[in-house]
Amino acid sequence: MADFPFDIVAFDLDGTLLETHRDLGTAVNHALALGGFAKVPIESATDLIGGGAKIMLKQAVDAQGGLAHEEFRKLYKAMLTYYGENYAVHTRPYPHAVEVLDELAALGVTVGVVTNKFEQFARGILSELGLAQRFAFVIGGDSLGKGPDGKHIAKPAPDPILKAREMGGGGRTVFVGDSSYDMKAARAAGVPVVSACYGYCDGTAEELGADAAIDSLEGLIPALLRL
Repeated sequence: MADFPFDIVAFDLDGTLLETHRDLGTAVNHALALGGFAKVPIESATDLIGGGAKIMLKQAVDAQGGLAHEEFRKLYKAMLTYYGENYAVHTRPYPHAVEVLDELAALGVTVGVVTNKFEQFARGILSELGLAQRFAFVIGGDSLGKGPDGKHIAKPAPDPILKAREMGGGGRTVFVGDSSYDMKAARAAGVPVVSACYGYCDGTAEELGADAAIDSLEGLIPALLRL
């Protein structure tokens, strides 16, 4: 399709390409139990995903009274260790994900991932699922290092999406994500954005304000053709 409107399609991972909340929720509960906190229902993990593992755990801890910085840091490290050993137990691609990736490849589109998940975890999960070879780049929440504030340069900052365009060889770029972090990052980077309304959204399609919204990945390419 010579007139396909984009050269690069970059995807968020959690809640966009992959259904990950069960493994993430289990890791959060592992850390909560170590800290003497009550576990949260696994399905509630869908409400905590978006800003990365640290924010996810902090929200769960703060909801139960919070924890001193050093003690929280220990729990966070324990969570990461556990997740690194159990990140692909229940995690699966969303319906139509593989078919969409195949279709984009057939169109000659460069495809990559921009996630707030640490890069080693993102690459490990994609490898476990047999998907890693499909992506020209994987940019994680720690891939660009830390800014002057000591925090990792990650979404909602535009830098990861700008880096994605660079790594994809330049050209017309669109981002697909499910959260306000994704929308803000894409807007700040000046690229169109599609809201994955089937994912772990922290707002309605109207609130997120994407250029297009889809209810499943089956609708992605038709949506891109309309942009």
